[in-house]
Amino acid sequence: MNSPTPPSALTAPAPPFRLWTPEERRASLDEALKHWREGEDVWVYAYGSLIWRPDFHFQERRLATLRGHHRALCLWSRVNRGTPECPGLVFGLDRGGSCRGVVYRLAGNSVPEFFPALWNREMSTGAYLPRWINCATDQGSVRALVFIMNRDNPAYIRTLPEPELLAIVRRASGSCGPCTEYVVQTASALREAGIHDARLDRIARQLEEQTDPLPDN
Repeated sequence: MNSPTPPSALTAPAPPFRLWTPEERRASLDEALKHWREGEDVWVYAYGSLIWRPDFHFQERRLATLRGHHRALCLWSRVNRGTPECPGLVFGLDRGGSCRGVVYRLAGNSVPEFFPALWNREMSTGAYLPRWINCATDQGSVRALVFIMNRDNPAYIRTLPEPELLAIVRRASGSCGPCTEYVVQTASALREAGIHDARLDRIARQLEEQTDPLPDN
């Protein structure tokens, strides 16, 4: 007896979508900084668009390895790189493996200025869990703020078959532009930083080579 074909993410109903209120974002930010001492420098880990568009001034940048999580297109985007009706996919740090990225050191006196904007950008829907995690660098380990994927959030999506993932990325566009542009630019930024991500490079090449938004079926 044949097993039933699993439903496609291309045709499945859109998951629930709600933007966090300013009060929810503020409470999350206050919780993340509850042990921060005023004036103390802070490290922030970047694995996706923060590598090529950090939107904050930093004192130092290092290549860094985060263990226990890996970079994946596992988060529906209904604003920046998609719409509620036609969502795109953006990167999250999903469970397992390791991830090569960068860490930024922010001056302590800039934290009150830049962190609210960082929270507006990264925590607009509460899809991430802000955590302080040790990251390995050539100059030694640093404890950095890391936004890891909240698997309990409705916007989380598990690993998709590659043709389906490509079709979703090709068809989506949001307030920040096409989803394809986001994925390709992230792959390019990683290469420029000296970071090798074979799966992302393969996906980016296919996105650049073929522009059909959806397969015939």
